[in-house]
Amino acid sequence: MAAEVAEGRLIRRVKCDDDRIVIDGVAPRTLARTLTGRTVRSVERLGKQLWFELDRPPMPLFHFGMTGAFHVPDGGHLQLESGIDPGSEWPPRFWKIQLEFDDGGRLSMTSARRFGRIKLRKSPRDEPPLSKLGFDPLLSMPTAAAFAKRIAGRKVTLKGLLLDQSFAAGVGNWIADEVLYQARLDPRRRAESLDESEVRALRRCLGSVIRTAVRVNAEKSRLPRAWLFHHRWGRQDGAALRDGTPIEHLTLAGRTTAWVPSRQH
Repeated sequence: MAAEVAEGRLIRRVKCDDDRIVIDGVAPRTLARTLTGRTVRSVERLGKQLWFELDRPPMPLFHFGMTGAFHVPDGGHLQLESGIDPGSEWPPRFWKIQLEFDDGGRLSMTSARRFGRIKLRKSPRDEPPLSKLGFDPLLSMPTAAAFAKRIAGRKVTLKGLLLDQSFAAGVGNWIADEVLYQARLDPRRRAESLDESEVRALRRCLGSVIRTAVRVNAEKSRLPRAWLFHHRWGRQDGAALRDGTPIEHLTLAGRTTAWVPSRQH
C-alpha cells in the first residue's frame, strides 16, 4: 500500500501530531519541514521497520509497534498487529503523521497505544535499529548451513531465539509460537540442543509460516484452520485444538507462550 501511494511521488504537505514519544528524536515541526518537498524513490522494509528512500537524506523510518498501521482515505490499511478501529473518517483516529503527495494521494500512520516510532536516519540500513537486525525470513532466509551456524552454541530458549530481532528480524510472538508448533519443538528447549533434522524443521517452518501470513496479509479468517493461531489466545482454562488436544500457556522470554506439550518435544 505505502509503495503504491508514495513511490515516485513528491511529498507536497506533511502534518505531524505533537507526540514526542512516537515521533522520536526529532521535533514534529522539524520532521514535517524536513519531509516536505522531497521525492520518494522507493519504500523499503526490513523486519518490522519500514522506511522511505528519498531523493536526499535524511530518510523517515517507521516502526508500527503493536497497534500501528498505515492508512489511506478509502479505508485501506497496512498493519502488523492491531485490532484497533481507526474509524471511517479522514484523518483516521490516533494519527501521528499525514502525508499528501503531488498527485493527490494521501497516507497516514496511526499508533493507538503509542508503541510505534517515527525517526529520521541519514542512512537507515547502516544505523540502529536496522544495523542491529538479523536476517529477514521473507526476504533473506539464510541457507540451511548458514542457518545452522547461527544457531550453534546458542543457550537461549527456542522461543527467546525466535523473538530475538538480532537473530531474525520481524518475528512476533504469535508467529514464534506457530513456527515452533508446526516444527513440533518445545519452546523451552535450548537452541543448542537441536539436532540436524530439527534445525531443518525450524528453518522450514519459519519460512512457511511467514510466507503464508504475508500472502493473506495476516487476515485471521484466511490463515489455515489447522494453525495453532486460532486457539492460542487468552490463557483460558481448557484451551484446546479443534480435536481437543490441550494447549498450555507459560511465560518465556517475557512473553505469553502457547504450546501443545503432546506434540512439541
